[in-house]
Formats: sequence, C-alpha cells, structure tokens
Amino acid sequence: MRIELVLGDITEQRADAVVNAANSSLLGGGGVDGAIHRRGGPAILDDCRRLRASHYGAGLPTGQAVATTAGDLPAQWVIHTVGPVYSTSEDRSGLLASCYRESLRVADDLGARSVAFPAVSAGIYGWPIDDAARIAVDTVRSTPSQVSDARFVLFGQDAYTAFAKALNP
Repeated sequence: MRIELVLGDITEQRADAVVNAANSSLLGGGGVDGAIHRRGGPAILDDCRRLRASHYGAGLPTGQAVATTAGDLPAQWVIHTVGPVYSTSEDRSGLLASCYRESLRVADDLGARSVAFPAVSAGIYGWPIDDAARIAVDTVRSTPSQVSDARFVLFGQDAYTAFAKALNP
C-alpha cells in the first residue's frame, strides 16, 4: 500500500472512498463531518438516516465504520467512523486505531482501492496531533488491505508536519 500526505480539503479528494470523522449520530456535525455533509449534499444524510432507522438506531459505536454514498463528492463512497474523545485518564488509543482498521475493512468490502483519511479525533475531540498521527500511520501501515492508495488529507500545516514525522521517522 502506498501512503501519501496531502495538505488540503478532504472534500476535494478524488478517491474511491473518503473517510468521515463522524459523530455517533451519523447526522452531520462540525469539522470534517460538517464539511463532508455540506459538500456531499443531501444524499449522504439520506443514507445516514436510513442507517439510523435500521442497524444503528443508537448511533454508530466509537471505533466502528460504515459506508454511504458520497453524494456530490468526487468519490464513490463515504466511510463514516466515530473517533474517541481524547482522555488523559483513560487509554483510548485502541479505539482510535480501530477507526482506521475498520475503515480499511469497509473499503475492502466495497472494493475501494483508494481511500482518503482525515486526522480522526485530532480536531474537536482533542487528540494530540503527534500521537494521533503516529496511531493513524502505524495502523494503516500494519493493517492488511486491498487498498493500494491510502492518503492522509490534512487541513493545516501542523497536522501535515506531524503526519510527515510519523510517516518518515
């Protein structure tokens, strides 16, 4: 698997699948989640509502992933994953790693070969960017997958720098 870094907007990525750092409601929110829902249009929210009405009535559990259409995004699918909120009193790194593993599993189930990831949990959920980058890169590197192009799309220079250090220690 080739892993690359992109400084930019995840909603502009041409990839088979784009990963959304969603909240458990699957009904949109702020940050990456809000941007994906706004740019992708109502088809994504419609799919999310169907998921909530069927399999995920209580919401998507932290560390899990599920796919919907990508609507108007330049991708085929959106893979929604719920990252953990950072805690200084509890080690939740396994849940963060699970977000990436489960996203790759869903990508494999879909037949996706290219996947664009955000820095899950590194925004409003408060995960320190250096640690978030290490967990993300290590997990994607070590997870067996049919995905041939994994791309981390970072919104700011600090995140890009942290991911570059994790990718090339």
